Amino acid sequence: MTELIPLLQKIEQCRLCEAHLPHQPRPVVRASTSAKLLIVGQAPGRKVHESGIPWNDPSGKRLRSWLKMNDDEFYNVGNVAIIPMGFCYPGTGKSGDLPPRPECAPQWHNALLQQLPDIRLTLLIGQYAQKAYLPDDYQKRYKTLTERVQHQHELPESLFVLPHPSPRNQLWLKRNPWFEEDTLPRLRNRLGTQYQ
Repeated sequence: MTELIPLLQKIEQCRLCEAHLPHQPRPVVRASTSAKLLIVGQAPGRKVHESGIPWNDPSGKRLRSWLKMNDDEFYNVGNVAIIPMGFCYPGTGKSGDLPPRPECAPQWHNALLQQLPDIRLTLLIGQYAQKAYLPDDYQKRYKTLTERVQHQHELPESLFVLPHPSPRNQLWLKRNPWFEEDTLPRLRNRLGTQYQ
């Protein structure tokens, strides 16, 4: 933990992409050396930027329901690390929030991951996290997010891919009932065994 604390303090002071952000930088990251579950998502939305609490919005509410975790479990930093691809709110575009800033993950992710020795399961939520963390051969075989989620059982036990839980993805969920019927029970089973 002695190296993680100064690293998190450096991240808190990061101004790497300040010129491209709509507001003052407010990196939103949670990590501890004892964490077993790592959640890699996109970037904070406006509500998360305002509160400084990751997944503190409708997407987070749905994610917690997928995981069958209450707020206390989800925000227990001793067990759950939350490291998005972009740490600051990138602003809004025509069809929702802009993509995570590309500077963030290359600057900070490797250093953070080196301080998280006990991670047993990593959730890759959405296309940006999946592009960064999934094996190249898997991405070549399964080019769409739907294919990657559908075939996630082919990945190592330490990885699990999910669509983004945004309310904007309601249509995707309706078109892919297998996700709630098959994928979510498999995820919950994996979560149930991660601390054993």
